[in-house]
Amino acid sequence: MENNVEFILTGGELSDIEKQAYIARGREKYGRALEKVEVKLDGEYADIHYYTAKVPFERIRRITGYLVGTIDRWNNAKKSEEKDRVKHAV
Repeated sequence: MENNVEFILTGGELSDIEKQAYIARGREKYGRALEKVEVKLDGEYADIHYYTAKVPFERIRRITGYLVGTIDRWNNAKKSEEKDRVKHAV
């Protein structure tokens, strides 16, 4: 299928144009890449499930007044300040 989207169809048949339309609808609805589309046909009804690709997540922390993802670009004084801070339990 289009761009390696796995398409699983049960309960009937669809043309390639219809399959592409379901994929396009999922991309438009969720705004990101799809991994898999499952369509279960029951007469005139279609039960559709979209599975989106995982979004890379980078932890952002507030440390000493700055929002940061990583501290690898900090100078030694700021790294020392982060190491010595009191960490509170959540």
